[in-house]
Amino acid sequence: MGCSGCRVRFNFGKVLSKVSVLFTMVLVFTYFFYCLTGLCSSAPRALYSQQASDRDYDISDGRRRMLEDQRPPPHPYPHLPSHRNRTALADAQQADANEQPPQQTLDNGIPVSNTFGTKRFPQAIIIGVKKGGTRALLEFLRIHPDVRAFGAEPHFFDRFYEKGLQWYRNLMPRTLDGQITMEKTPSYFVTKEAPSRVCTMNCQTKLIVVVRDPVTRAVSDYTQTLSKNPGLPSFQSLALKNSSTGLIDTMWSAVRIGLYAKHLENWLQYFPLSRFLFVSGERLVSDPAGEMGRVQDFLGLKRVISEKHFYFNQTKGFPCLKKPEGSSRPRCLGKSKGRPHPQIPSEVLQRLRDFYRPFNNRFYQMSGQDFGWD
Repeated sequence: MGCSGCRVRFNFGKVLSKVSVLFTMVLVFTYFFYCLTGLCSSAPRALYSQQASDRDYDISDGRRRMLEDQRPPPHPYPHLPSHRNRTALADAQQADANEQPPQQTLDNGIPVSNTFGTKRFPQAIIIGVKKGGTRALLEFLRIHPDVRAFGAEPHFFDRFYEKGLQWYRNLMPRTLDGQITMEKTPSYFVTKEAPSRVCTMNCQTKLIVVVRDPVTRAVSDYTQTLSKNPGLPSFQSLALKNSSTGLIDTMWSAVRIGLYAKHLENWLQYFPLSRFLFVSGERLVSDPAGEMGRVQDFLGLKRVISEKHFYFNQTKGFPCLKKPEGSSRPRCLGKSKGRPHPQIPSEVLQRLRDFYRPFNNRFYQMSGQDFGWD
């Protein structure tokens, strides 16, 4: 009996030892299996991503804008047809749903996953016009907490449409619920294909057009080109086909852009007038708070931008934004804004005014606003 009891205890010990070894092997096998499939690192990665997201909120607003506005590398995307494809927006969103968010890097070299918010197509676009005041409008809008705008001009609907809607959306900054995504490219207004392409993305997009006296705008356009090319012919030689007849050369882009009524007719084939807001470039200078009130109402935003944000810079002849908190100086437009215009013969300017008058009157009727350029 004694020996039998020892044998039982000995056998039980061997069984227990084998069970322990088997259990350990199962644990090791499970660990390696999860690591090979990448699941074992999911919890630490999620924790790190959360820490990175929190860190994004700790950095300054200026640094956060730079991270949000940084262009990601282009991605291939099937070319969409130019007709009104109501499903294009949904298709592009579905195609982008499986992509990982782009990684950003802070100055200390630590990668940060900029995952807060969502990249969206612009709900509103400043589509024109060149030298009308589009840069000022965008900079004024960017101080609104519910507006996130791509700082550069993407030129997607006129130059880079073949890159696809996914590429375009990836350019946009991330927005939270209740925020508006915007961009501005003033050449859209005069691009024949742009209206159908924007409508392909979303026919409900809000469109802002900053317009200015077309004569003054043409001179400003010429002044900008002259600063880059000092050997440019005179304004009058470019504006007039023949100095003796006084016929205006509408093939010159500086003149053609000012035919607002003709360009608007193209856009109205795809968008109703209710989707447009026409901002006066002159009033944006003389009464920036008043014009910004109209813009905020049009975008469905709370009126945050007001008189307290502006002061008039006598040297530049433009309004500037007052010094924001945490900044050592106010924000004014760059050196390219407010250049002195060259002297243009008065008879040339008058010929241009006579030429534009019927187009201006037609534009007043179409837009429902009299901008008082005559």
